[in-house]
Amino acid sequence: MNDSVKILGIAGSLRKGSYNRAALRAAQKLVPDNARLEIFELDGIPLFNQDLEMQPPQAVSELKSKVRSADAILFVTPEYNYSVSGVLKNAIDWGSRPYGDSAWESKPAAIMGASIGMMGTVRAQYHLRQMFVFLNMYALNRPEVMIPRAADKFDAQGNLIDNDTRERIRELLSALVAWAIRLKQVKLAAA
Repeated sequence: MNDSVKILGIAGSLRKGSYNRAALRAAQKLVPDNARLEIFELDGIPLFNQDLEMQPPQAVSELKSKVRSADAILFVTPEYNYSVSGVLKNAIDWGSRPYGDSAWESKPAAIMGASIGMMGTVRAQYHLRQMFVFLNMYALNRPEVMIPRAADKFDAQGNLIDNDTRERIRELLSALVAWAIRLKQVKLAAA
């Protein structure tokens, strides 16, 4: 691995004023010096259609390419109906298809999420962790970053204004970078 860990950040919301997209933009400014975070927007990803999985749309091919070239993935998920958004699930499905050609395979991953409620996306994050089992992704267990009452943590322009949240995101990113480096070293040692 070179000196810089490449993290691909994906927010599971399309809403312009999304707190989760704002949290991902904040994370981009908080990465450790030995890492960089690129954001992939899900706007152009069509609904999954198995008829197209062998020749996926360009946006899907781009997603899979970005995932494959990343050293680690940062998912930032809202919570809809006690689970992840359809937008995020759709992107995950595309990235895992066709069977045997999953871009997510063996990727280290971290999760965070923001919500206007008190739970801060707890249930969505645990559902995403369940998906990691099938995807064979290596979830970072701690620290967990759930951002409750997000309306109090971001200003009207979507800037993170809460110092405690900023520090938790910084800790998550540092742990993700260390996790990605450690997993890369294990993989190289086993080769």
